[in-house]
Amino acid sequence: MEKGFLASSSPHIRSKASTPGIMKDVVIALMPALAAGIYFFRLKALLVIIVTLAACIGAEYVSNILMKKRQTIGDYSAAVTGLLLAFNLPPSIPLWIAAVGGVFAIIIVKQLFGGIGHNFMNPALAARAFLLASWPVQMTLWTSPIDGVSSATPLALIKKGAEAVDGVLPSYMSLFSGNVAGCIGETSVIALLLGAAYLFYKRVIMPIIPLGFIATVAIMTWILGGNSLFTGDVLYHILSGGLMLGAFFMATDYATTPSTMKGMLVFGIGCGLLTSIIRLYGGYPEGVSYSILLMNVAAPLIERYTRPKTFGGEIAHA
Repeated sequence: MEKGFLASSSPHIRSKASTPGIMKDVVIALMPALAAGIYFFRLKALLVIIVTLAACIGAEYVSNILMKKRQTIGDYSAAVTGLLLAFNLPPSIPLWIAAVGGVFAIIIVKQLFGGIGHNFMNPALAARAFLLASWPVQMTLWTSPIDGVSSATPLALIKKGAEAVDGVLPSYMSLFSGNVAGCIGETSVIALLLGAAYLFYKRVIMPIIPLGFIATVAIMTWILGGNSLFTGDVLYHILSGGLMLGAFFMATDYATTPSTMKGMLVFGIGCGLLTSIIRLYGGYPEGVSYSILLMNVAAPLIERYTRPKTFGGEIAHA
């Protein structure tokens, strides 16, 4: 009896990578930022992280039971969503709001659209946008590291002008280490770069989207971010806010970004353009989250127009 062969369209990709393996690598890569967040924001940050993790994992477990689906909490995707959501929240956020965000991310954004790989936008960022629209005061109440005193973020200081709020802009070293007000997981650039280096080493992510994202923000803020053209403080915009967290850990989400090389570049540049426009001209000092969400929605269209042509499949025109 002849053996049958499964014929399918290209590309034919073989890899030993698995969803649990990839998600486990992402969790490992997030550990430096997690440690930095707990070090700078202490017990408040730890409690927020525990609550979002529990909410995301619990919501996925219960939803799989109710929807009679195979249990998927073992693939670590819910844990990744819980960590990323916590990293995008202020340490002073009420714990019940953090829990609501975790349930929203898993149930509404992920599970109702078919589970992992079928969500059309990043669950953690969608939950952050939902929480920001629902509880704007609690979501924009920032505290200084260590002492917990209310403080403005570096981007807010730039937006208003340091003199206007009687503050002094944090140093580059403070931005690099994480000793500034902000979300739990976004402040320490060195911790995020360590995690990104691990993801590059394990080949979990490619550099196209992050580099396109960061380079575009750098160019735009250099040209338009100062009092006159070409006088913007590029380094301050790169090190401030959620740019590093978004570029390396959320704009590279497999399910919500293009898979083609050209598509990735367009996606990264688009994220950078939108982030810069919101930061420089919008009413909100940060634009990373919304830029990624908007580009998530545009990803299928980008994929459509950047898809490589099939060899021998073009229709001949007279």
